[in-house]
Formats: sequence, structure tokens, C-alpha cells
Amino acid sequence: MQSVIKSLLQKNKSKIILVVLDGVGGLPINGKTELEQAKKPNLDKLAQVSACGLHIPVSYGITPGSGPGHLGLFGYNPLECQIGRGVLEALGLGIELKKTDVAIRCNYATLKDNIITDRRAGRIQTEESKKLTEKLQQEISFIDNVEIIFAQGMEHRFVTIFRFKELLTPDSALISDTDPQKEGLPPLLPRPLSENAIKVSAIAEKLLAKSKEVLKHNSKANFILLRGFSTTPDIPTFYEAFGLKALAIAAYPMYRGLARLIEMDAPIFTGTVEDEINFLIERYNDYDFFFLHVKKIDSYGEDGNFEGKASEIEAFDKVLPKILELNPDVLIITGDHSTPALLKSHSWHPVPVLLKSPFVLGRTSNAFTERECLKGELGIFQSMHLLPLALANSMRLKKYGA
Repeated sequence: MQSVIKSLLQKNKSKIILVVLDGVGGLPINGKTELEQAKKPNLDKLAQVSACGLHIPVSYGITPGSGPGHLGLFGYNPLECQIGRGVLEALGLGIELKKTDVAIRCNYATLKDNIITDRRAGRIQTEESKKLTEKLQQEISFIDNVEIIFAQGMEHRFVTIFRFKELLTPDSALISDTDPQKEGLPPLLPRPLSENAIKVSAIAEKLLAKSKEVLKHNSKANFILLRGFSTTPDIPTFYEAFGLKALAIAAYPMYRGLARLIEMDAPIFTGTVEDEINFLIERYNDYDFFFLHVKKIDSYGEDGNFEGKASEIEAFDKVLPKILELNPDVLIITGDHSTPALLKSHSWHPVPVLLKSPFVLGRTSNAFTERECLKGELGIFQSMHLLPLALANSMRLKKYGA
């Protein structure tokens, strides 16, 4: 599909804005979803003149993480362009990965007589774990001229990055986990599963030995387990795939990281949603495509805070007119997944979407809600088809075939 899209691309000066209201989809509580509860006159009015529908981030019944959810919105097939767990963990901690990096999920563990007695080191508190991670960083910064970077996660979890000087092949991180998945067993060796992974696995073995020495005086967290070796995915850049010069505006590091994986410009940004919109306005003449991320809607959903999620939707609705004043050729408003407060988590439910352009039918949905979007002209479709729709509506795709 991407090769077909690439063959049809044509340049023009159109502008496309993609607003991701993270986790916007919901389920009814007392008969209404969060979108139905929220007072959002601007979104509802916009939906009436837009093409509306519901999109499925990965596939029916599959609950997406933020990585696959955004990759789908960016036009990639999340089942083919998978991001390894080490990379996802690193992005989630705000590490800006390079093409020369191998990312690894790590656990602190308890080792006695070369037997793992606790795979999670008693779930030590994050503050205690953080001190150990800082100690590892102080003692281990390079192995065989490869830079070693540590980043603390929650409790016993952390991430390690091997930063090589040369580019890596996609199979360089094909290395078996060292976690045996059960207590009472010895740790496993990081075995290379391809010839190109031999060098990386050798670094991993030396890391295990060095970290064991650094942690030997700690009673609980005296060993580390390595899991999810991965490199940044070997996928085309956003510009290569879709011919769009793109700017990502996101306050949370993971979403900037996802954008940078496909080489969108994604400067470090802090501030409110209104600040994000002001930055969009400031840089509007410099790019073709804008990805603007709104996080707190998802956060309230995960907290199970129905009213809080509805209020964040209302807050976005109040600043939406500033985006509308730009009069982009295509404006898309949607989410990367649903996060119903009822479930307090991401879910598999289709996500409401509206697409505003001069070339839509419109007048099929009366509001921006799950039920109204179900009536819309876009129907239910896979997320990865949204970007081609944006290209078509911005007149950036030529006719296919004779």
C-alpha cells in the first residue's frame, strides 16, 4: 500500500493538521460516554460539516499501546512496523533514540549462588532503584568503546541503551532474553540469534558481569535481567513515505520520540494545549503537516475519572477556534486509541474521527461522539488508511491507473 501511495504523490502548498486527543474514545457510564457528556459546541459544529467515522488502530479486538496507535495514525501498518519492547520502554522514559542504538528492558533481580530467588528484587521502591541505576551509570559508561546509557523506570524496571558509533542492521538486536521467567533457575546467557547480533550479545555479557560487580553489596537488587533487545524499526521516514515535511508538537517525551523515529521535526516542548496551538501558529508557514498531541484526556481515562476526562475534552473545545482560524486544507481530530474511564485503561474499541476538508460529503453526523461518528461517511476503517485520506483531500495524490 505504501509503495502505491508513494507512486501517486504530488507536491502542492496544502496544509494538513492532525490533532490527537489521546484516549478520546469512551464507553457509557449512566448512559453517556465522556464525549457525550462534554459540552463541546465547537467540536460538534465541526463534526456536522466533516467526514466522520470510527477507526481501528490495530485490528478488531486488539487493544493498542501508544506506539502502534500513533504509527497507524501516521500511515504505517502497526502489524508490520512493530516497535520492539526495549525501544518502547526507552521512548516511554523520554530517551531520544538513534539509529545506532540497541534498547533493552531491564529488571533488578535477586541472585543467590547463581540462582534467581526473586526476578523483581522484591519490587523495590522506585527511589531506591533510582539510586542503583545512577550508580550503574557512574561505574559503567562505556564497554568496548560502546556508550552505555541507563534510565530509571518504575520500581524494579529500568532501560539500558547500547549506543554504537556505526549503523546497525535490523537483526543486530536478535538476542535471547536472560530472564528465565521463573525463580529457582540460573540466569540465561544473552545468546545471539543472528550473525550480526554477536557483537551486541558480547557487550551484553560484559554488562552483566560489570553490573554484578557494582551491585554485589546490595542484598536484594544484586543482579540485572535483560529482556526485549530491540533497535529502532527499519521503516521509511514520514517524508519518504508521504512527501510531507512534518512538525510534531507534543509535551510528553514518548510522543516526540515516536515522531522522531520517522524523522518528523519534534522540538522539546513544554506548556499547555493553548501553548501548543500558539507554537503551531508560529511555525505554520514552515511545514506541510502538523501533529499536535493532547495528553490529559487519556490520563483521566486511565484514572477512571469520567468527569475529569469530559472536562479536558471541554477545555480543548474552547481553544479549538484558534486552530480553525488557520483554515487548514485538511483538519483531522481523533485519538490514538480509546481509554474509557469505565475500564481505566486503553481498550480495543474503535476511535471517533472527523476529517474536515472542502471535499467531503458532511451532514451525516450531528456531533463528535462515538454514536454520531458511527453514522458518518467514513464508516469503520483501519487507522493506517487515515493518512491517505488526508493526502487525497489535500489534493496530494494523483489518479491511480489509466
